[in-house]
Amino acid sequence: LKYQGKRGIIEGLRRISRPGLRRYVGVDEIPRVRGGLGIAILSTSEGILSGTQARKKNLGGELICYIW
Repeated sequence: LKYQGKRGIIEGLRRISRPGLRRYVGVDEIPRVRGGLGIAILSTSEGILSGTQARKKNLGGELICYIW
């Protein structure tokens, strides 16, 4: 993990997809987390990618979590 002083950089994490309810998004539906200050993690056909990487590769997939 990365720290700034004695405080961790990661402030929060929210799981989106879960075993009972999978959430899939297209490339146009990938959310921006906390106004661009966080990242969305997706499972795509090319592996695990951040929302930014998935948009650049024009891929959608299963929305796993948000990290901010």
